[in-house]
Amino acid sequence: MSTKAALVPPSETAVSRRGFLMKLGILFNGLAAALLAVPVVGFLLSSITRGRGNGYLSWVQLGKVADFPEGETRLATFRNPYVMPADGATADTACWVRHIAGEQFQVFAINCAHLGCPVRWFQQSGLFMCPCHGGAYYSDGSRASGPPERGLFEYPYKVENGLLAIQAGELPTPGAAIAALTAEKPSCAS
Repeated sequence: MSTKAALVPPSETAVSRRGFLMKLGILFNGLAAALLAVPVVGFLLSSITRGRGNGYLSWVQLGKVADFPEGETRLATFRNPYVMPADGATADTACWVRHIAGEQFQVFAINCAHLGCPVRWFQQSGLFMCPCHGGAYYSDGSRASGPPERGLFEYPYKVENGLLAIQAGELPTPGAAIAALTAEKPSCAS
């Protein structure tokens, strides 16, 4: 009887050792692929899930209007509203504030429009100068000379209750300024 039991073919429902290990390998490979796919998919969808109304673009106070005397250009700093835990001191951003008169201001990004080097203000000459490639800008931010093809980028600003605030969260660019203006103005549908 023992020889007959050994010659009996396995039933079709029984799983062989090879089949079991194959299914186990497929399961582990599927789990590993899912674990690797989660961060990749998260990164790809982050621009959609993060959105822009979520503190990405916010009004940030620079200080009192009295802190910026008329006719002068001063350096100011603000904390970028879109901060990651690892940003540290790099989330502190500088800008140049030019007080024209009354509640009229120009707030310039500190970055040169050529390659992004930080520009400096020289009161004596009334120019912003870029130390990297010799770009120069007039006091109103327009291009004076050098490689930049355009003037300095400007932040949208507002004055409320004697405080100067700018719309921060991304580097101002020509397209961002247009988008900010259209987002601010309600449509005239009557």
